Amino acid sequence: MFGRRRKDRGSNIEATDAASAGDLGAYDEPADEEYDEYATGSAADSGPYDIDEVDEETVTASRLDLGSVLVPLPAGGQIQVEMAPNGTPQNVHLVTQFGRITVSAYAAPKSPGQWREVAAELAETLRNDKAEVSIESGPWGRELHGRTANADLRFIGVDGFRWMIRCVVAAPSGNAGADSELVGIARSVISGTVVRRGSEPHPVRTPLPIVLPEALTRQLVAAQEQQQQAAAQQQQQAAAQQQQGAAPAQPVPRTAPPEQPAQQTQQVPPARQTPPRRGESGSAMQQLGF
Repeated sequence: MFGRRRKDRGSNIEATDAASAGDLGAYDEPADEEYDEYATGSAADSGPYDIDEVDEETVTASRLDLGSVLVPLPAGGQIQVEMAPNGTPQNVHLVTQFGRITVSAYAAPKSPGQWREVAAELAETLRNDKAEVSIESGPWGRELHGRTANADLRFIGVDGFRWMIRCVVAAPSGNAGADSELVGIARSVISGTVVRRGSEPHPVRTPLPIVLPEALTRQLVAAQEQQQQAAAQQQQQAAAQQQQGAAPAQPVPRTAPPEQPAQQTQQVPPARQTPPRRGESGSAMQQLGF
């Protein structure tokens, strides 16, 4: 049912919540890399997984297939799609009652170690944004916990074979601690995630492309059409009210601007599209909307 083939992975730490995310089978041989000094155990029986390690048909049927990553959906969670300015999907967020989880895959070298470098850079950027940052131990090694007056952030990374997973956990202030409900859900999602790296060349640290399922794409298109129709109706109603309220002795000046419709965000239960974030050149807090 699930494959046993193993590629060298940068993580050899066991996810404590792997059972809740589904058992994808154990590896035949233990990992052969150095332990991260922040590691808390062994991940020989835990994900995330490479697509070559599992039965693709089986995992596709039980996870949200986003092209480069296949992620399990948490119970009661919703999908929020963030679009880039060019109209392509940039991030897919899993929204829970406790906060938001974002799992992304990046191109990486064959040897592990990219997450350690990325984590160090993220920590510096967060501190420059006046966030309080601590490096903590997690199931896969080091995790970054950033705290601001308005929000808590946790960054979890896992090195794989030519790929790296980065999970961002965003929650209201005080709700992204290591023992929080949201972080427990995020770790379960990571341990059940499958990466479809593909054979195409990508520069290291480049985000692997996101491809939305056809059904989700249709929902987003329908939501966009509804939003456009609602905006058009609001403009018509505003124009009609303006004409009806204009007295003959006091005509509305031609130069008066028409009433502007309220700005709306596309929402599709369970998928919701949000306005684009700032580009990769922005700070870590800016890119996350904080």
